Amino acid sequence: MTEASRPSALTGFKAFVMRGNVIDLAVAVVVGAAFTNIVNSVVNGVINPLVGAFGTKELAGYSSCLKGPCAMNDKGEVVSGIRILWGSVVSTALTFLITAAVVYFLMVLPMSRFLARQETRRTTAKAEEEPQELPAVEEIALLRDIRDALVAPRGGDGH
Repeated sequence: MTEASRPSALTGFKAFVMRGNVIDLAVAVVVGAAFTNIVNSVVNGVINPLVGAFGTKELAGYSSCLKGPCAMNDKGEVVSGIRILWGSVVSTALTFLITAAVVYFLMVLPMSRFLARQETRRTTAKAEEEPQELPAVEEIALLRDIRDALVAPRGGDGH
């Protein structure tokens, strides 16, 4: 391949960016980032206080201690024991699940239904454009006519 026939880096990049998967990924990232702020507000403003109403603190504050009791200094740092912050993990997992559900039900599901309808319309239109196959009886009659037309120039005597 010569330098003149090789596609430029800009042309290759444009082809890469214009692929459907890259565009879909970019949209998903932007929308996911926007929904994350909303979901964080719901988790921090509604779910955590509800857990706090039933428990002793909000969800992110729950933790357990391994290797004996956890002792903390004035700054809130653990000086002895191993503290597992499982409440913040559960809170983050809830944030992820809510974000994924919102993106799926508000974007992915409607888009897949729309694309399925488009595909159905396209295949229906394509089927209507294709010529219908001849029934077997008409094909046999047509083949007999062709045979008779080929035999007729020979004089019909078989030579």
